Amino acid sequence: MNKVSQKAMKTSLEDVMGSMHTNLSTADLVEKILNRKEGILTSNGAIRATTGKYTGRSPKDKFIVKDSLSESAVEWGSINQPISEDIFFNLYDKVMDYLKQQNELYSFKGFAGADAHYRLPIDVVTELAWHNLFARQLFIKPNDDELTDHQTEFTVISAPGFKADPKTDGTHSECFVMISFEHKMVLIGGTEYAGEIKKSIFSVMNFLLPNQDILSMHCSANVGREGDVALFFGLSGTGKTTLSADPERKLIGDDEHAWSNNGVFNIEGGCYAKCINLSAEKEPQIYNAIRFGSVLENVMVDLHSRLPDYDDTTLTENTRAAYPIDYIDNIVQPSIAGHPNTIIFLTADAFGVLPPISKLTKEQAMYHFLSGYTSKLAGTERGVTSPEATFSTCFGAPFLPLPAVTYATMLGEKIDQFNANVYLVNTGWTGGPYGTGNRIDLSYTRAMIHAALNGELNQTETVRDDVFGLNIPTHCPGVPSKVLTPKKTWDQPEQYDQKARELAVKFHENFRKFNHITDDIKNAGPLYTPQ
Repeated sequence: MNKVSQKAMKTSLEDVMGSMHTNLSTADLVEKILNRKEGILTSNGAIRATTGKYTGRSPKDKFIVKDSLSESAVEWGSINQPISEDIFFNLYDKVMDYLKQQNELYSFKGFAGADAHYRLPIDVVTELAWHNLFARQLFIKPNDDELTDHQTEFTVISAPGFKADPKTDGTHSECFVMISFEHKMVLIGGTEYAGEIKKSIFSVMNFLLPNQDILSMHCSANVGREGDVALFFGLSGTGKTTLSADPERKLIGDDEHAWSNNGVFNIEGGCYAKCINLSAEKEPQIYNAIRFGSVLENVMVDLHSRLPDYDDTTLTENTRAAYPIDYIDNIVQPSIAGHPNTIIFLTADAFGVLPPISKLTKEQAMYHFLSGYTSKLAGTERGVTSPEATFSTCFGAPFLPLPAVTYATMLGEKIDQFNANVYLVNTGWTGGPYGTGNRIDLSYTRAMIHAALNGELNQTETVRDDVFGLNIPTHCPGVPSKVLTPKKTWDQPEQYDQKARELAVKFHENFRKFNHITDDIKNAGPLYTPQ
């Protein structure tokens, strides 16, 4: 940064401090939110806020500043879009001018990363009080001594009331999320969706941690009574939250983790759970965590009774609840554990052809980690009339600034170093594709995962699938043997072969985008290749 710009940025940030409330308590923030009419109090004590036009992340409006640190490190493309420092400086100055005009601003000083050896001290500066409550519940709160000694290393500035002008500001729309690694800052404007705050810091950690030989991961994690650790990777709809919430195991965290030479630690201090169709019967932990201090986002509420209606999708299907992790009873505190014994990749295969569980070699694990496969279902999105394969690199493509091979290589090294067992678990369909077959029974999936976690599948005989090359256990306690081999569940095996080959081709087509991948990983994909 040139001296003029550096001085301007420093002065602007100092200028807004006069109206800044720093690390207000939960009760203070709730009072501010209600007095400012930013949200309403629901019958369970949570705050409900709405986010207007933007009810989810805006990936086309996310940029990384191309600077001396990022230029040669970031994998640039449609996900990691470059933007110049000049555009960043210009918007920063405009945002600071806008914030100076606000009567009150809010700052949360805390941490990302539960392991004190590797945590990142952050400062989340927000225009809205409810965004600061969100940050307070999602990140790691400091104690009094830590707050006194807090030295911010990365700052998030959220100014949803400031809207960019694409013609003059160099953005794609009024909304923008910009990360500058050199200047250690995230600049957010034009959107009230709080998830941008959470995910921007996750992107930052995904850039910083690998340089410390730490693998950052988009996954949930839990630990058993014997200290055995499990990781659960999976895209939306695969059952990651449901299957990692196990009464016999303690939750480390539900979304973002890192794997260092000391073990696994949660990057966050809270949970950002989906609320669509939430019920006390299906997901009691999440349901009971929504209370005073929690934030409900875009959930419809009866204005008379103030009861949340989790089935109402009037505003969006992406309704959310943010709450601190200690609102969950069965947790590890602090959110740190040992090295993973078992890694589970979850997929909801709507083609009905992947085995419900298969054991992966290290090379297969790296292949399927890079692929990040699941299915979009007919009717879930406009224009989707039949199941569609979807791939998200490393199960978290939108948040990975570095080349995908960086994360996959680290995973392979850690699997070797710590002797972790890796399984691919299909929570999708069997006996036919979506619309013909049936969803794999949840009780069977739980039985298979328990067998994997307990080590019962480590020595079990396997057979090799001739389309995907996956090693399928021949038996598993509590699961009918026929269920384990998907082709046996289809009435017409030749139709299974056709669908399996269709999906195999999609895997191969997707994998062509990866460069600098060794042959042993490329060859760990489906055995079937088109003629």
